[in-house]
Amino acid sequence: MSAETKQAPMAAQRRLMIDMRGIHKRFYIGQPNELEILKGIDLQVQEGEFLSIVGASGSGKSTLMNIIGALDRPTQGSYFLDGVPMGEVPDDMLSEIRNCKIGFVFQTFNLIPRTTALSNVELPMLYAGVPLRERTRRAKALLELVGMGDRMRHLPNELSGGQKQRVAIARAMANDPAILLADEPTGALDSQTGRMVMDLFHTLHRRGGKTIVLITHNPELAEETQRIVTISDGRVTGERKGGLRHAVPTA
Repeated sequence: MSAETKQAPMAAQRRLMIDMRGIHKRFYIGQPNELEILKGIDLQVQEGEFLSIVGASGSGKSTLMNIIGALDRPTQGSYFLDGVPMGEVPDDMLSEIRNCKIGFVFQTFNLIPRTTALSNVELPMLYAGVPLRERTRRAKALLELVGMGDRMRHLPNELSGGQKQRVAIARAMANDPAILLADEPTGALDSQTGRMVMDLFHTLHRRGGKTIVLITHNPELAEETQRIVTISDGRVTGERKGGLRHAVPTA
């Protein structure tokens, strides 16, 4: 019996981290120029899964990412994030869910310019009410984890693109989120630096058991994940296994 076959029952026991059913997203509703971007998306992601969503520009993957990340709401359909029915969450609670449940990693890093790497990583914990001593301890540990322990006092403009992205990943991990959502995380990096960033995601997935959703147009990066979902014209048009063969992380 193969390792994959042995792991299958364990995979079945994993809870759904993302459960989307019939997701539609329309803009300019009721107007002559009404535009439907998502046209009935069904997407389920298990706890501990490393998934990629691929599609050309204009396919709807960025709109889908915004809904997964609770940055926007669907026009129609249901979405459960780690068991929470997002359609029932009041607007004033969405920021709290984003801060505690989701770690965001963007192509443009989104670091605060006049703040050190350490303070950037501490910021989500400040919003979550973590005491100063604990958030500093945790931020230092995360920066060490991503290989930025010797740069924690540096400002973003003193860091290379790859270093900024590693700080951004540490910040995304600050509140131990249920899911990491990475939108083209290597898009602004050269190939060697991008390789380092992808290796870091693999480490977080393998050792930390993190659920990771990677939004990318790069088929080579998508092949490194467990499952590849293809989006085209607002619909899921394909789904297959990627090159990462383990069904779920074992550690």
